[in-house]
Amino acid sequence: MTYVIQAEGLKKRFGETRALTGVDLSARKGTVLGVLGPNGAGKTTAVRVLATLLKPDEGRAEVCGYDVVKDAVQVRQLIGLTGQYASVDEELTGLENLVMIGRLLDLSRPESKRRARELLERFSLTEAGGRSAKTYSGGMRRRLDLAASLVSEPAVIFLDEPTTGLDPRARNQVWDTVRRMVAEGTTVLLTTQHLEEADALADQIAVFDHGRVVAAGTSDELKAQIGSQTLVVRAADRARTPHLAAIVADLTGIRTEIDLESGLVTVPIADPALLSALVRHLDDAGIALAELALRMPSLDEVFLTLTGRPAEDGLITEGSVA
Repeated sequence: MTYVIQAEGLKKRFGETRALTGVDLSARKGTVLGVLGPNGAGKTTAVRVLATLLKPDEGRAEVCGYDVVKDAVQVRQLIGLTGQYASVDEELTGLENLVMIGRLLDLSRPESKRRARELLERFSLTEAGGRSAKTYSGGMRRRLDLAASLVSEPAVIFLDEPTTGLDPRARNQVWDTVRRMVAEGTTVLLTTQHLEEADALADQIAVFDHGRVVAAGTSDELKAQIGSQTLVVRAADRARTPHLAAIVADLTGIRTEIDLESGLVTVPIADPALLSALVRHLDDAGIALAELALRMPSLDEVFLTLTGRPAEDGLITEGSVA
């Protein structure tokens, strides 16, 4: 199988800090590779190595078949990079920002303007194209930043925490933009601390912790690693909740969690066959149900199991050694 992004055994140190301790990554064409990890886990360092901004101490990596160290010039011609914060010039208009980048990439002035107008339309920024970027909302600036990364029509784009600081509406707009890019064949490496974001966008996920990949696979594959599902049940009559919880606990042999406000009773179970047995027991007890569901673990639960800490938690700030 041919991978657009492939890294093997990447190691990187900053003084006494081991930022990467043998990282393997791969991504196929037209897919999203989600890279998750708490602050300081090594996500940004891995992106900087793949984007030729840092040289690894050990290991190797290729982007579109080119070595990121030996063929750095060729790699840079094939990639786009959007960091955690918008990098557009606030004094220039949206159109002027994109034209300037086109000119820096040696496009002719007419070609730069054509490409800029095309991208403004694609990112729903045509009406705002004549305004200075400092008048843009946070979501508009991020979309302009993404547009800037695509002026050169890169085969691969690295998105490092692209929705940091955005409200839910602006975040969803960025998500839609990423989906369109992937549908057109772009390969995306997305680093994020937002597990919902990875669940929504990523075809494959790599979980980083302490400079290494501790788990990799699809969202469903990672959830399956926990080895259990969660039973969620609620009585139609809230007064029967304690009785319901007692039946569930007796049947599963596990202490249940009860949300007194909602009346929800939850418990992890390894055997889905218990569901039919529970229904029979509740029928015998005369307890009618308002809700009964069996769900996979969330990515939050997976992340906590794998790393021992929430995604937004961390020991050092994600920066030069992240």
